[in-house]
Amino acid sequence: MIKLAVLDMAGTTVADDGLVERAFTQAIADIGVAGTPDMLEHVRRTMGESKITVFRHLFDGDETLAQQANQAFEHAYAERVADGECRPVDGAEAAIRQLRDNGVQVALTTGFSETTQRQILAALGWEDLTDLTLTPAQAGRGRPHPDMVLTALLRLGVDDVREVATAGDTVYDVQSGLRAGASVVAGVLTGAHSRDALTRAGATHVLESVRDLPELLSAKEDQS
Repeated sequence: MIKLAVLDMAGTTVADDGLVERAFTQAIADIGVAGTPDMLEHVRRTMGESKITVFRHLFDGDETLAQQANQAFEHAYAERVADGECRPVDGAEAAIRQLRDNGVQVALTTGFSETTQRQILAALGWEDLTDLTLTPAQAGRGRPHPDMVLTALLRLGVDDVREVATAGDTVYDVQSGLRAGASVVAGVLTGAHSRDALTRAGATHVLESVRDLPELLSAKEDQS
């Protein structure tokens, strides 16, 4: 029986609509770096990974520049959230409520900072929607490491990793769920990566949307 669902935010429960790419483009310009198509392509490939890790790679380990870029990115993203460029994935809120009504605890995770995560939750009115929210800094490491999934399990008192389901739109979400030992590691098609990419990464299921997750978990329980 699944007792905990760990869900990604941008691209999974929160619509991205190119918001990450626009914030990245602005951030690079704000710190005086000339962006390139290769840099933007790397951002697309690494959707789901901790943002500071992405910037460290782009700037060859220059920590000062990476931190400046990360702060500029968080600021640019937050500005867009404040301007109303943030909306839930259709059916995501109802799915979260249904999971909780079915006795499944829900944690929302993100590669953003805690400040940005709180701004997104406030913009959507989701401050009290879930049992837990987590960022990489609160858990240790970001995706593809399993830290956020395992931290959610520990904080919410779940006894067995096999009682955990994860859902996300990127291969990094899939890798994180698999490394944590979750029995359901679902990829969703509302965000960055394709069905083929999610399948190759090892997703146990690929769903059109997170709204399909409650039905999947209910069917799994009926089979057990």
